[in-house]
Amino acid sequence: MDMNEKIYPDSGVELKGFIARNYDKVMNIGSIGLYKGFIKKAVKDMDIQPDDQILDLGCGTGRNAKLMNSYLSEKGRISGLDISKDMEKQFVARFKNDNRIEFINQRIDVPFNLQKMYDKVFISFVIHGFPHDIRSTVIQNALNHLKQGGSFFILDFAEFDMDKMPSLHRFIFKKIECKYAFDFIKRDWKEILNKNGFDIFTEQLYFKKYVRLLKAVKQKS
Repeated sequence: MDMNEKIYPDSGVELKGFIARNYDKVMNIGSIGLYKGFIKKAVKDMDIQPDDQILDLGCGTGRNAKLMNSYLSEKGRISGLDISKDMEKQFVARFKNDNRIEFINQRIDVPFNLQKMYDKVFISFVIHGFPHDIRSTVIQNALNHLKQGGSFFILDFAEFDMDKMPSLHRFIFKKIECKYAFDFIKRDWKEILNKNGFDIFTEQLYFKKYVRLLKAVKQKS
């Protein structure tokens, strides 16, 4: 496959070129400066413990990992997974002096085994960008790498009826989001996760309830 080709042509989460190289700046500008405070609040709501071992799926530049790292002790660890070379460069530069944080070039949409178990698995605004049949693979990867009783955190769009959105919000959503996102918001994610080995759900809602941090706990075997 050509390095510039998308794995999923209709996806909006496979970032390359200028956007990938300047992703943090693009997010700041696109959100009128709101993203920085929002992501900080969402990470705080994860209730990260000092010694947590965290797996960050689709870690990007490491911006979220840096926020999570601020809650960790010397025993805490973060493994960030991504396949973008542009993101990898930024991630590695951000943590060049911290050996507790590692970058792994790994697709999250295919089965993998890191030979390690984690307390928390986190994915932020990535899973909505996959076809639905691929999302189950991402969920199983999370389940297979969680310790018993570990938590899977999905920070992404909440479930909502796009036709009931204010016209401006609906216009923006249709303009900036890929077609997979339209499918994502219609699904019952608690039910989907429950069928894939998770229970005990809690959620935090943001941005007029259009965005959600959904926590799901790995079921006892």
